[in-house]
This record gives sequence, structure tokens and C-alpha cells, in this order.
Amino acid sequence: MRRIAVFASGSGSNFQAIADAIEAGMLEADIQLLVCDKPGAKVVDRAQKLNIPVFTFMPKTFGAKADFEKEIVNELNAYNVEFIVLAGYMRLIGEVLLQSYEGRIVNIHPSYLPAFPGKDAVGQALEANVGETGVTVHYVDSGMDTGPIIEQVKIPVLPGDTRETLQERIQKAEHQLYPAIINKLLQKDIVGGIVQ
Repeated sequence: MRRIAVFASGSGSNFQAIADAIEAGMLEADIQLLVCDKPGAKVVDRAQKLNIPVFTFMPKTFGAKADFEKEIVNELNAYNVEFIVLAGYMRLIGEVLLQSYEGRIVNIHPSYLPAFPGKDAVGQALEANVGETGVTVHYVDSGMDTGPIIEQVKIPVLPGDTRETLQERIQKAEHQLYPAIINKLLQKDIVGGIVQ
């Protein structure tokens, strides 16, 4: 069973979808740790209800990103984490984590990358008045949603869509796609730190 950590900053709907997929036997993994940069976030409550260990931190209390990432790596090592899953983690990953988990960090983004990277992808899509957007699962590199794409699905933007209605359809797609792709990745052998 692959030992994963989930990083999240908000409500944790993707975290919950991953945990539910594990419980249903659709994802062969074990969430060893939730890493959260917002101690009061709803995702922390979700993890605690599932008896999943939580590491929270406040970035502003550290001198630099490398300092809190070293703390995170220490926690990941303590739980023998093999793979990192970003699920609404609203921070760029820095060199410390990238070097420690090269090729073993994935993210899900609520757009059809390379369109609408960064924050508020749903709002960006609505503002651009496009006919479709999507969901992208990708490996993480040092850029903002620039890592190699693993899988994508397109989501139509319907006439009259609001941020809420479009986000709801995007999240529904995310909750199906992400656990399936994570499972696929974890079933493959990890060779030299890169999923082959």
C-alpha cells in the first residue's frame, strides 16, 4: 500500500474524495498525513474525523519557504511518505520539497491547462467568456501550474453559468478524475523518484 500525504489549504473536498475512494477500495493508498498551511481550515476537521494525522503550520512564522519546507520534509519522513498529492494547496512548492520528492508530487487544477493557471481559474474562465474549461492533473515543478500534464478533461461553460454552478461541475469532475489518476500512478513502479 502506497503511503501518501495530501496537502490542502481550504475546505478539503478533494481530500475527502481521495479518502472516500480509499474507503471504497477504488484507490489503493494510505493517507499518512495531511499538511495544511491554514490551521483553521475545514480540511483539518475532515482529517481529524478520519483519524488522519495533521501537520499544520503558519508560513509567516518562518523566515523563508525553505525553513517550513524542511519542517514538512521531516514530518513526511517520520510517516515514510512516498508520494505527495496537492489538493487545493495554495502555495508554490519550493526547491526543498521538489528535490526531496522529485517526480512524486502531483496537483489538480480547475482549468484545462495551459489556460487559466494560478488562482481563481473558475473566475478567469468566466471573465474570458470561453465555451469550455476543464480539469488538469499534472506533475508539480517550480512554476505555477506548469508541470508535465498527466490527464485532462474538458468541462463546458454553459450560458448563464455562475462561479458557483461552474465550480460545482468542475469539482464533480475533479472528485472522479483525481482518485482514479492517483491510483493509476501509484500502481506503476516508482523508479529513481520518477513515476514511469
